[in-house]
Amino acid sequence: MRVPVVLLTGVAPEPMAAAMLAAQFDLPGAVACRHHIDPEAQTLTRIVSDLSGVLEEETISLEHACVSCALREDIVPTLERLARDGRWSSIIAHLPLGAEAEQACRVLAMNTRLARHLRVTTVVAALAGGRLEHDLLGDDLLCERGHHSSEDDMRGVGETACAMVELADVVVVTDDAGEPDPRALRLLRTIARPDALVVAGVEHIDGALLTLGAHRPEVAFGWSSPYRAEALPPVLADDVWRLDLRSPHPFHPERLLDHLEDLGEGTHRSRGCFWLPTRPGQALVWDGAGGQLSIGRGEDWGRRDPFTRIVLIGVGVPPAPVSRAFERLLLTPDEASARSWNTPEDGFEPWLGPMREVA
Repeated sequence: MRVPVVLLTGVAPEPMAAAMLAAQFDLPGAVACRHHIDPEAQTLTRIVSDLSGVLEEETISLEHACVSCALREDIVPTLERLARDGRWSSIIAHLPLGAEAEQACRVLAMNTRLARHLRVTTVVAALAGGRLEHDLLGDDLLCERGHHSSEDDMRGVGETACAMVELADVVVVTDDAGEPDPRALRLLRTIARPDALVVAGVEHIDGALLTLGAHRPEVAFGWSSPYRAEALPPVLADDVWRLDLRSPHPFHPERLLDHLEDLGEGTHRSRGCFWLPTRPGQALVWDGAGGQLSIGRGEDWGRRDPFTRIVLIGVGVPPAPVSRAFERLLLTPDEASARSWNTPEDGFEPWLGPMREVA
């Protein structure tokens, strides 16, 4: 029998602790496993507990303090060990602060040995109500708050929190930092997957629901994927907007490099994919929030026709120049036919690597 695993994510310690405690009390047969990365000390601390109290606490040294190393060195082995023990009916895995659940989900699902003992039933994102909108759309960095998971972790809080919400099956908004603003909750609902459960208050966490198996990897990864191509549901709130900008054409490398801020800057969430005529086989990832923007190499297009699609979500009034800026960045038919794009460099090497690697 496979043991249900609830993966808990977040960008602040207080909401994660509150959600873990609430889930433990609602699942009396559960064991909780909390991991914390200290990037400066290069250590990983593990605390295992159930309703009887703390069962074990250990700090181990990591050769490189990061989420991938933590998963490999201790998180996944500990989950397997707890499942094999047979004393508990479910496991609540409190991932390191700022760690997204996607990698853990894939490891636990794709490893056949682990899949015989463990089953991810729910991915939970826990956020603080009093600063909800700022955590989703603000420009803070995780390292500025001391919540980074490695020495070189320069991710934005908004980028990380939005990605967690997009993958989550359940989103819990706590009131430890104040009551959530209604507009912030509507923003959260727009970012979250349409069938995800969004609850305000840890008292509404249903332990039985967490272990039933609401997590469907193909659905969760489909919604959170930067390459999603399906139509999006309408936004039902008047004070929340979404712009779905798409085209079969690539971005012009020089114009994109000169005008990244036209799409990337601003108090909004932006997520999607694009392609460049200099790297036609490579799907490129666009991931930003609150003015912080990351671009990177994704998977190959394969047999799919390449496309460019950036989805932006914000509050208040949508910025009219954004749609025009998107159109200006696209390669025109004349530019595509009048010029060869077989050049040695395109200016994106610092972010996407040398062009020869994708030729």
